[in-house]
Order: sequence, then C-alpha cells, then structure tokens
Amino acid sequence: MKKFAVFSGFLGAGKTTAMMALIDYYSAHYAKAAMISNDLGTGVTLADHRLAQLRGCEAFQITGECICFCHDVLIERLNACFDDGCELVVSDIPGFGVGAQEHVYHGLSENRFDGFSLAPFTVLIEPRNLALLRSGQAGEMGTILDAQLREADLIVLSKCELLDAGERDAALQWLAERYPRTEQLAISAATGLGLDALSRALREEAASLRRPEIDYDDADLQNAMDSLSEYYLQYRAVVCCNSFDGSAYLLTLAEALRSAIQDAGGEIPHLKLLAWGPEGDYGKADLLGTDRPIELPHRFTEPCTDLAVILNASAVCPDETLDRLIGETVKAVSERFQLELTLFRKDHFGLGE
Repeated sequence: MKKFAVFSGFLGAGKTTAMMALIDYYSAHYAKAAMISNDLGTGVTLADHRLAQLRGCEAFQITGECICFCHDVLIERLNACFDDGCELVVSDIPGFGVGAQEHVYHGLSENRFDGFSLAPFTVLIEPRNLALLRSGQAGEMGTILDAQLREADLIVLSKCELLDAGERDAALQWLAERYPRTEQLAISAATGLGLDALSRALREEAASLRRPEIDYDDADLQNAMDSLSEYYLQYRAVVCCNSFDGSAYLLTLAEALRSAIQDAGGEIPHLKLLAWGPEGDYGKADLLGTDRPIELPHRFTEPCTDLAVILNASAVCPDETLDRLIGETVKAVSERFQLELTLFRKDHFGLGE
C-alpha cells in the first residue's frame, strides 16, 4: 500500500512540524514513511529539509519549482522513496497552496502515474487563524484560508495543545458545518494527540479528486495572493573571538526583523530562522505575525562559534523593500554579536510577479 499526500495550509499552520511528527509516528507504528519539502528557491537547502534531517526524519526536497508544475520530478522522487521501502510519502507545497488539489492531484492523475495512490488532500489550519476566520476578522487572509479549506478532503486542526477539549470540539464542529464535504480531525505534534487518527486516514482513505467551486481569478483572492513576497537567505556566521549565545542571536534577529517590517507598514505571516553548528547542535526561531510572540521551539545547548543560518520569510511587503530591510537588519544584528558573515545564497520575489 503506497500512498502520497499533500499537506497544504496557510503560513505557520504547522505543516512541517506535523509532517515530522507524522513520519515519526507512522514509521514506528505502521511502515516506513518519508517527507518532501518543496519551495521555489533554486539550488538551496530548505530550512524545513535541514530541520527534518537534524531531527532524524526520512526527508527529501524539491527546489526551484512548485510540485504543482513538475510532475515528472515529483513522480521520480516518489518512486525513489517507494523503492526505498516507504509506504507513505507526504509533501508540503510552497506559498499558499491554493489550486494544489487541481494542479497536483489532478495533474498526477492526468499523467497516469502508477505504483502508488493518492491519500486525502490535507489542509492544516491552526487555532488562531481559525478564530479569525470564524469571527470574520481575518481580512484578506480569510479569502485565502477559505479557498484552502474548500479544496480539502481532510481538514486538520493543528496545534491543539493550545485549546482545551471544549474549544477543540467547538472548532471542529464549526469546520464540519462550514465545510460539510470534508472530514475533520485535530492533532498536536507536541503531545501526539490525533497522530494515529491522521495516520489511519492517510493510510486507509482515498483522495476524492473532486473539483471545488472556487473562482481562482476572483479579484479578492488575487489581491490577497499578490500582496506577499517570499525571501530566502543562507549564510555563515562566525564570531570574531570567544563564543556567543546562538539562541539569543536568533531571538534578537527575529525581534529586529519584526520591528523593521512592522515599522515599514508590513506584516509577517511567517518567518523561520534555523541555525546549526559543525557538531550538529541547532536552534530555531519562528515568527507567525508581527503581533505574536516569537517562538523558540529548539535552543542551542552549547555556546556557538560558527553557525550556518537559513532565513525563510513570507511578508506582506513589496519585494525590494523586504530585501533591503532584511539585509540591513541581518547586518546590524550580526555586528552587535561581533559576527563575520559569508553569504551563500539569496532569493526573493513577489508572488504577484
């Protein structure tokens, strides 16, 4: 039984964390599983892919093109995973994933793939964004969230450790009433809640291959999509003397980036900072909005002298402005920590370009 599933969802929905937890759980309880990280940057090591490797997950990546439009590459990668003994492969999708049901699942069907079947098309949403959607206060983001959820076969309410049982049940009931053609379940990658139900759904159920009634040319949807820019930066940071606190560096950098982009009138739906040293010690910082606290899901255990750093950001901000703000901020914060920087790669673009 060889299955492939796409995990879609808004920025910060917890797709990478959920995939890693699922791979660990599925491999321990059912059969070997793997994840694919996908992004549009060319020739890069994706932060999600590197994080999965540091966590010990069976992980692969596809860069330079969205899996919506590189079916031959995707099928080649999937077949390699299945030939290696995997029975389940899950992949995320760049940007917002709106249209992925059509482009990935129907695209694969039209290419007449064989040797594996499609698991339910899965869309994740986290509690805060769901609360904004339910209250009608999500703004332009709500247009994207609604389109994503209408494409789903399976809606996964993620990060459920943030909710009590009553709040979780109310959220699932609202989703069931709003999107009656979908299945809903709740998970917590942090506690393991719902991972068995998710594993069984992907293992036992099939994609609907339905075509949701969504106007992808809708002006509100296009305006929401076009307002965002994507940014990727990979560099090396070496201290001039002694050592430094790598976790403090990531936290300070994230805070400074939040302030710089907010002061420029922008918003950050998602920013990831991942850094690791030569011995494999690593730290990670996440920012899921300018009005939300910075998260440090993993801290360095030892003082640092030499780090590889990956910065991924999606922001409601013009592309060139975002490039300038990030460049200036990384330089200023690194100088405060007496770090010498070596740039490896930088990619940035507006989604409306």
